Amino acid sequence: MELVNKNAVAVREDRNLLVITHLSQYLDFVTGFGGLLVPLVIWLTTKDTVIGMNEHGKSVINFQLSLILYLIIGIPGILLFGLGILLLVFAGILSLVMPAINSIRASNGESPSYFGTIRFIS
Repeated sequence: MELVNKNAVAVREDRNLLVITHLSQYLDFVTGFGGLLVPLVIWLTTKDTVIGMNEHGKSVINFQLSLILYLIIGIPGILLFGLGILLLVFAGILSLVMPAINSIRASNGESPSYFGTIRFIS
C-alpha cells in the first residue's frame, strides 16, 4: 500500500524494516555501541517514508538512552551501596527481552511498548 503525504514523498508500509530496527539493538552485545547508532540512523533516514517508523524509532532510541542512563547510575551504585548490581541486572534483562517482544509487535503491526523507558524524545 503506497500513500502520498503533504510533501509529495512516497510513504510505504515496511514492517520488515521496523523489525530490523528493533532487532538491531542486539548489536550492543557485539559492538558495545551499535545498538544505539544503527537504529538512530535507520530512524532518521526513513521516519518520513515508512509508516510507523517515527513511533517505533523514537521508542527504540528512548529505550537505548534509558539503558545507558541505568548503566551510568548502576555502576557507581555498586561501589556506593552495593544495590547498583540490581539495577544492572534489571537493565540486562530488559535489553535482552524487550527488543524481541517489540520486534514481534512490529511484525504484527502493533505499537511498541518498552517497559522502564524514560521519554527523552517525544
